[in-house]
Amino acid sequence: MAGTGSAAAAAARGLARVGAGARAAGWRRLLGPEETLRLLEGSVVHREGAVLALNKPPGLPVLGRPGDLSLDALLPALRQRLGLAPELHVVKAPAREYSGLVLLSSCYHTTKKLQQFFTNARLRGQYPATYRAITVGIPAEVEGEIRTGLCWQQHGDRAMVVPVPAPGRRSLARKDVKSTLTRYRVLGTVGGCALLQLQPRTAFPEQLQVHLTLLLCPALGDHKHSSRVGRVLGVPFLTPETAPTRTQVLDEELLSRLGLSPQQLHHLPLHIHLRELVLPEGPLCAPPPPHFLHTLRCLGLPEH
Repeated sequence: MAGTGSAAAAAARGLARVGAGARAAGWRRLLGPEETLRLLEGSVVHREGAVLALNKPPGLPVLGRPGDLSLDALLPALRQRLGLAPELHVVKAPAREYSGLVLLSSCYHTTKKLQQFFTNARLRGQYPATYRAITVGIPAEVEGEIRTGLCWQQHGDRAMVVPVPAPGRRSLARKDVKSTLTRYRVLGTVGGCALLQLQPRTAFPEQLQVHLTLLLCPALGDHKHSSRVGRVLGVPFLTPETAPTRTQVLDEELLSRLGLSPQQLHHLPLHIHLRELVLPEGPLCAPPPPHFLHTLRCLGLPEH
């Protein structure tokens, strides 16, 4: 599997390096299946009993269409290389563009137990997942909560996740809209950027990205939702939901601090990292990937 089919060809077409600044930051597009397997083998941060935790690079989807390069497609080969049981289940994982902890289990009963643990934690008002994000903009408050409804909405030929500030009971009951909540805390700020801790209470696609735009602080590298935050004389404001998506726009000073040119911006990875998961036995942590650490150092933000 690791060397076969259209997945290998698709990955090979995406191997182009993206310039000197990007190389220094550790950016690169997804490698081929064999290289990605080696990367995943070296990213094990926890292994005990039936539980295995990896530190996923950004850009690797958990699930994919047949022939696509995805974590799910690589699991059989990864299982063999690590000497695990025949079955390997994904218990919890960050979204495609996020980096961070992927929790796997080689036991069906352990998988169900952990999934129930996360469900119960949310019902008890706990926050078992903790993310780090670098944002363009600084929240007005040092800590707080973002609460809003979220739903999928069709805009022309694309579907977008959009906020619904005051969802009605009927739309919630029909599950057209989901109430969402993220707790945030500012860990450091410098030059108009911030390092945030994010703890989602709910799970919805692109929830963290949308919530950050509502704070007027889009995540660095968010080329999908950052266009919703405009600026007039340096003051941020929300643009209409129909605003077209575009490569994130950064000012010249920030580009200079990051060592990037405007032409490199569309390669800038999303700076959201799943850092910690709390399990029944205690927390698991994964260090940020090279591009995230490079940005922290360029900006002078704390690395803790």
